[in-house]
Amino acid sequence: MKVLLWTVLAACFAANVFLGLVAPDGATRIVLSCLTGLGVLVSGAGLWFLRDRRAD
Repeated sequence: MKVLLWTVLAACFAANVFLGLVAPDGATRIVLSCLTGLGVLVSGAGLWFLRDRRAD
C-alpha cells in the first residue's frame, strides 16, 4: 500500500510540474493542476496515517 501511495505522490508531483511548464493557460490547466495537487495531498495524508508510530 505504501509503495502505491509513494508512486501516486511522485507521479502527481511530476505531472503538476510538467503541466506548469508545458500546458497552455486556461481552464484545462487549472483543472488538471487542481487534480494533481489533490492527488499529492491525498497520497501524502495516506502516507502520514500509515507511518510507524513507535514511542522511543
